[in-house]
Amino acid sequence: MNLRTLTTALTVICIGGAVLTACTSVDQAKTEAPTPSRYANAGPLDLRLSAWPYPYSTKEFKTSLQGQPATMVYMDVPAVGKQKGVVVLFHGKNFSSDYWAPTIAGLTAAGYRIIAPDQIGFGKSSKPDVAYHFDDLARNTQVLLKSLGVNKAAVIANSMGGMVGIRFARLYPQVVQKLVLENPLGLEDYSKDIPPQTNDNLLKLEMAQTETSYRRFLQSYFPVWQPSFEQFVEVYVRVQQGPDYPAYAKTSVLTYQMIAEKPVVSDLPQLKMPVLLVIGQKDRTVFGRRFAPPEAVKSLGNFPELGRKAAQTIPNAKLVPFDNVGHIPHIEAPDLFIQTVVDFLNAKS
Repeated sequence: MNLRTLTTALTVICIGGAVLTACTSVDQAKTEAPTPSRYANAGPLDLRLSAWPYPYSTKEFKTSLQGQPATMVYMDVPAVGKQKGVVVLFHGKNFSSDYWAPTIAGLTAAGYRIIAPDQIGFGKSSKPDVAYHFDDLARNTQVLLKSLGVNKAAVIANSMGGMVGIRFARLYPQVVQKLVLENPLGLEDYSKDIPPQTNDNLLKLEMAQTETSYRRFLQSYFPVWQPSFEQFVEVYVRVQQGPDYPAYAKTSVLTYQMIAEKPVVSDLPQLKMPVLLVIGQKDRTVFGRRFAPPEAVKSLGNFPELGRKAAQTIPNAKLVPFDNVGHIPHIEAPDLFIQTVVDFLNAKS
C-alpha cells in the first residue's frame, strides 16, 4: 500500500511526537476535498534536510549511537565582544536547532557563545534505526562539548529537549553551571496514564499524517498562530514529499517511545545547580494525548501547575511565568525570553 492510499484509508492523526491528538475523523476525511499543498513546488527534502537553510553555518561531529556510526550536526556561534560563557541549546522533538535562531542572536549579542546541536535522530543529524535513550543523547552532547574544549556551560532546554537537558544535568553536573527549562516535557510521568503503543501502530498513524493535520497539530502549541510559524510545517511536508519519509517517520516513532518509556520526574529533586523555569501559561501540551483515557487527560498538561510543583521540588529553582504564551516562549515572546534568560545567566549564583 502506498502512502497516498494509506493516507485516505486511516484516520488522520496529529502525531508529531510530543502530542497525539485526533484531528479529523475518517468520515470527515471522506467529505472534505483535499487541500492543495502550499509547498508542492518547493521541492522535497532528504532525510538529513540537506537543502534546508539554517540561520548560521553548521558543522559535523562524527559519533555513534547504539553502536552505529552517526553524524551530529551543530551550530557553534561565537559571542559578540568579550565572552561571558557558553550556552548549549536542547531542541524539542518536533523541531531542530534552527528554531533557536532568535535566541542565538540575542544571547550572542549579550556575550555568550552558543552551541546548538541537532540531536541524533533529528534535523540535519543522522537518524539511525535504533532504540533511543535520553542518556545516549546526553552522552553524545558531552562528547561533542569535550571535542570543542568546553568544560563548563549553561543549558537551555525546551519541550522534549527539557528531558534531555535534565538527564544531561544529572549525568554531568560538573559541566552544567545553570539550567533553563522552557516548558519542558517530563514534569509528569506519562507512563502512569498513557497506555503503551506498538511501533507498528505508531508508524501507521505517522504515515497517515497530512499537511493539514500536521499544521493543526503545531497550532496546538501556540495560542496565536503566526505566518512565520509556517516554516515548521514546510520542513515536515517537504520531507514527506521525498523518498526518505518512511525512514523519517520510523525515527519519529522510535523517539516517541523514548519519551514514553523514560520519565525524568524523579531527577528533579537531584538538580543542584540554579534552575530557571520559564513556563508559558497557555500551554496544555499532553504527550500521547490521543491514547490517554478521557479522565486522565483532564489532569495532564497543566503547565502552570506543573511549573509551580517543579519549582517546589527543585532545590534551587526560580519560576518565571509567561502570560498568554504557549509551549515555545522563545519563539512566541523572543525579546522577553532573551531578557529573562540573560538576567538569570548574568546573576551571581
